[in-house]
Amino acid sequence: MFGFESRKRELKNELDSHLRMAVADRIARGETPEEARTAALREMGNLSLVEEVTREKWRWLRLESLLQDLRYAFRQMLRSPTFAAVVIGTLAVGIGAAAAMFTVVDRLLLEPVPYRNAGQLVSIQVGDEQNAYGATWADIEQWQAESRSFEQIALTGVSGRNYLQGKSDLLEIDGRRVSANLFSTLGVAPQLGRGFLPESLGFAPGKNAGTIVLSDAVWRTAFDADRKIVGQTVKIANDSYTVVGVMPPGFRYPADAVRFGEVWIPLQLGDGDKLRSWSAPFYNVIARVRRGVSPEQAAAELAVVQKHVAAEYTDPDMRKGRNGVVVRRYEDTLIGADVRRALLVLMAAAGLLWLIASVNVTNLLLARSTARQREIALRGALGASRWRVVQQMLVEGLVLSFAAALLGGGLAISSVKLLAHELTQRLPLPVPAMPDGGILAALLALTFVSALMGCAWPAAMAARAPIEPALRQGGAHAGTGRKHHRMRGALVAAEIALSLTLLVGCGLLLRTIYNLRHVSLGYRTDHILVAHLSIPSYRFAGRNLTTDLYQPLLERVHHLHGIESAAFMTEVPLGNTFRVEIGLRTATQAVSASFKTASPGAQRVFDFPMAAGRYFDDNDTPTSQPVVVVNKAFARAFSPDQHNPAAIVGQKLMATTHDAKREGASVIGVMDDFRQSEVSQPSMPEVELCLPQLTPDNLFYQTMDGTAMDLAVRSEEPSATLIPELQALLREANPALANSPVTTMDEIVEDSLGSQRLAAHLLEIFGGAALLLCVAGLYGLLAYVVSQRTQELGVRIALGAQRGHLLWLVLRQAGAMLLLGLAVGVLPALAASRLVRGFLYGVSARDGWTLAGAVMLLCASGMLAAYVPARRASKVDPMVALRSE
Repeated sequence: MFGFESRKRELKNELDSHLRMAVADRIARGETPEEARTAALREMGNLSLVEEVTREKWRWLRLESLLQDLRYAFRQMLRSPTFAAVVIGTLAVGIGAAAAMFTVVDRLLLEPVPYRNAGQLVSIQVGDEQNAYGATWADIEQWQAESRSFEQIALTGVSGRNYLQGKSDLLEIDGRRVSANLFSTLGVAPQLGRGFLPESLGFAPGKNAGTIVLSDAVWRTAFDADRKIVGQTVKIANDSYTVVGVMPPGFRYPADAVRFGEVWIPLQLGDGDKLRSWSAPFYNVIARVRRGVSPEQAAAELAVVQKHVAAEYTDPDMRKGRNGVVVRRYEDTLIGADVRRALLVLMAAAGLLWLIASVNVTNLLLARSTARQREIALRGALGASRWRVVQQMLVEGLVLSFAAALLGGGLAISSVKLLAHELTQRLPLPVPAMPDGGILAALLALTFVSALMGCAWPAAMAARAPIEPALRQGGAHAGTGRKHHRMRGALVAAEIALSLTLLVGCGLLLRTIYNLRHVSLGYRTDHILVAHLSIPSYRFAGRNLTTDLYQPLLERVHHLHGIESAAFMTEVPLGNTFRVEIGLRTATQAVSASFKTASPGAQRVFDFPMAAGRYFDDNDTPTSQPVVVVNKAFARAFSPDQHNPAAIVGQKLMATTHDAKREGASVIGVMDDFRQSEVSQPSMPEVELCLPQLTPDNLFYQTMDGTAMDLAVRSEEPSATLIPELQALLREANPALANSPVTTMDEIVEDSLGSQRLAAHLLEIFGGAALLLCVAGLYGLLAYVVSQRTQELGVRIALGAQRGHLLWLVLRQAGAMLLLGLAVGVLPALAASRLVRGFLYGVSARDGWTLAGAVMLLCASGMLAAYVPARRASKVDPMVALRSE
């Protein structure tokens, strides 16, 4: 290969030619052939040495020696396949875990959002860190006039799910109304056509009226990537728009919008935008700061401007609540603090697992180098330098590490795919299943670091070992001194300490999940199916959704076999699908409450208790007195008698129509508090409106009826039987409801456990893998020690030692390593448990029972792993052991 062998032959032939000429010259001078050859060889010296010295001048000698080492490394792997498989598998687990977590962390925390100079983009909200809201047009207009820190300020309205008529079918889309300068603020241009024309927001139709920009996904799905789409008219619901542009692939706004195809429509201001009151529309604001201006400087300037803005409000509560601003980097708004913390904790756990795997491999290679000391000594005696020996062992380690990296990469990809549902539910951005360049670079770095950590120390120790004692001793005992045993024991103790750290964190999160699953929710979740409906409200324009869709559909559902009760709700508990926050004013303060709509059967479906009054019934109709039901949290905040929530029953809460002659809605009941959005969070103020009373003239009709609705059904029938029947019924009721997802209430509760469950599941994997590696390391060390001490144990038995004593001898050695590792690992475990403190519920970060459980698990597993080699030691045949001496 590469001409090495031919150059060697040429050099050998040249040396042979010189030798023949020297011999011929001496024969010509009268010497015999034997005398001439002997004298010529004596004169020329060691030809092999001459050949080696000559070859050292060649530039590719190092490459040749590297190839030799590679061939030798592959031969070693074939000679010891079990050892190679253990090393590769151990490293693959560590590398795979680290690579999988880096894939997630890179996408969510390191990779910038796909906008130009994303670091200059900021999100602006009104309020403070605890209570931040969107901004009214009056606020934004004054910011634009008085601030100097921003290049552009763009605003977006609340998105709404709707249906776009494609070439062949309806496509559910997420339509968002945006200011004309949104795309220029983000610094992204369409791939086809143009964006919206620059214009100032006004209260009359502008030059962008009736236009629309499509996302790449909508363009490809609904219009088959037709490049002539620009200029064509498309229909959304009953409205027509002219397509002016198509955004590039991968573009999303907001950046965490992943569930539906997106379209963007120019924002048009209405009469409500002229107001400075709670009834004015609120907008999301994204701005680009000028170059050289930091977000902190922009926030300081805007805080001064906002004080002038707040002074314009006449409502004292609004003036107080809108006295400040919250300016954050846009990237920071995409990832919540709890998710960010969970990812960093899991990344640290994956790093610990990789470190445990590397320590385990170091231990294995140290044992391997000890067993090969005679071979290494022989190579040294034949002239190999210490660096040459180290190089050969490093190459062997690199070959094993690259094989482990390939397997670890496969494990990382498989892990991300297996956890795709969990990651999609819990993370705000999509995580790619295939590694990109950054992940590949990280894998390569992990490979080199693993090879160095696993091989450098054993290789250096083997190369530095004295040659003469190893050659003189021979046999199985060569190089097995106390120093090596202590080093390997220390490595196993380090594995135990690191494993304890992971197991304690895993135990704390598992106890958290247990506690969360045993929290009293305040309602039943068994035998309930929930269908999440996206309502095609445009098909009911000018009609009553309640009477034309919901009530007929509810009647058909009740006729299904086995249905006990059914109800509509804008959001089932823990559903997180739809939420409307409205402020109500009491005599002394403003109360912010979550508003929902529910039909009378909701109490029968969820079986939640009433603290006072009654729930909705069939007597609550569009013509009857408007009524609402509140929870105890609202009653405590709103009622003048906070110690008696029932005192709110009968009070007039709010107007529901523009008709001044119509009475406001009365409170007819108070529900017991129950878990609404998160199992770990207490109940917040909530008001429920009666669905049958929501007619088109109701103030809440458009907000509550025209977006989304959950259909909750209670039945003793198996889910596998009922779900297809329910989906078929929805399809018959309205084709737009055909793809409505149906799930069980128990699954909704599980999904609501949030980042705790994600962290717990991944730590279960990491902790289990760490325990397995720790046990394997302990078993490997003791099995090796027993094999090396076979002759000693045989002599002990021959001299009368009891086999039980030998069993105790090995177990005592294992116990010492376990105790050392546990003693060292207690403090790091307690320190690391503080990292998961923010995810805990019902358990302390320094919980003694969890620590004791992890210690007992490690002790039991370690002693079980030690028992097998200990039992083997006690069964040594003294005759066989002595005969092998």
